Amino acid sequence: MAFGWRCTGVAWPGDGPQLGWSKGRERRVSVLAYGRGLGFRVVGERHCVGARGNVCPLGAVVPVRSTGARCPECARLDRAHSVAADTLLDDPRTYRVYLAWFGPGMVKVGITREERGAARLREQGAVVFTWLGRGPLMAARRTEEVLRAALGVPDRIPYARKRAVRGQLPGVEERYGEVAELYGRAAELEGHGWPESLERLPLDVVDHGGIFGLDPAPRATRSVRELVDGGVVAGRLVAAAGPDLHLAVDGSGGVVVLDTRLITGWELAAVPADGTGDVRVPLIDIGGGGVQGGLF
Repeated sequence: MAFGWRCTGVAWPGDGPQLGWSKGRERRVSVLAYGRGLGFRVVGERHCVGARGNVCPLGAVVPVRSTGARCPECARLDRAHSVAADTLLDDPRTYRVYLAWFGPGMVKVGITREERGAARLREQGAVVFTWLGRGPLMAARRTEEVLRAALGVPDRIPYARKRAVRGQLPGVEERYGEVAELYGRAAELEGHGWPESLERLPLDVVDHGGIFGLDPAPRATRSVRELVDGGVVAGRLVAAAGPDLHLAVDGSGGVVVLDTRLITGWELAAVPADGTGDVRVPLIDIGGGGVQGGLF
């Protein structure tokens, strides 16, 4: 089954976002810049993106609201080789434990491979983070569990909650203070449940507000609910965080958030992006719960 160029989503290899594209075995990237126009038109049906670099053998059609864009078989294959599934118990690589802050009272604890650096934090849209420790995978997993219980923080936060607070974040000092306070509480656990094989790292708070374009940024009021054949999304990129692109649409459009996990698996055709914007896909209000149906 032949397809045109399909978006593989947003990556954060450095201090700026880029969109990945694939067509068969061909790969390319588009480096994104704030203030520039970005636009596309959706073509055809949404198909499974495969797993672990392999093309889906069925070319299966997948639901338009899925953020994974994988058929059941490919989803199982992808998760079977995921650290999150705890199937790589003998992984010899070094892992890091971190605290990530997304908004007031919204902090999570997690782990990532040390070789990835802070890319995982940028991919999640963490506005602020600090490392806690480094060591073997199972020690990192154990520390993650201990900290979740001791600090009362989760290991994941829904993107809907992150979007709802992103347009009204407090200043850098307040953000720093909340993370530093939790780091201090975590450090007190050394010798009290903190695995000996996990080396504690010093406090080093990193703020992504600048590279995300959030300081300052117009508040987003709506987000794309799903894409449809023939739908158009175009606007001026004003901010980005994790998989989310914030697009300014002139007139009454305001700022619309596009979760790029929704565009994987679709064939996309470029449309002129002159900065005025044009959004003709179903949208949903951010934080208010009200759904706006139809094409806009």
